[in-house]
Amino acid sequence: MAEPGKQQDEQNPGNGSEQTGKGSGGALGELVKAESMIQLAIALPAGCVIGWVLGSWLDGRLHQHWIGITGILLGAVAGFVQIFTTAARYLKRDGR
Repeated sequence: MAEPGKQQDEQNPGNGSEQTGKGSGGALGELVKAESMIQLAIALPAGCVIGWVLGSWLDGRLHQHWIGITGILLGAVAGFVQIFTTAARYLKRDGR
């Protein structure tokens, strides 16, 4: 005859392995963090490029030569804001 603890484990094999669930959730959490770090690496250059493209387009339409530079600067500011917002969100999560 089986012991009561073993019999319960045999009937519910998924309940005894709590570490497996935590390990897979931890791995998923690490993938989410990696995706966020990639997002941070792309935010600043993407903001600059988008600002440059829009500024250059406005330069051509309005016959000016300074709007492209302003677009790059505004794109950089937007990229930094995105970086700081995302970093603050993850620092807040770690500080629970």
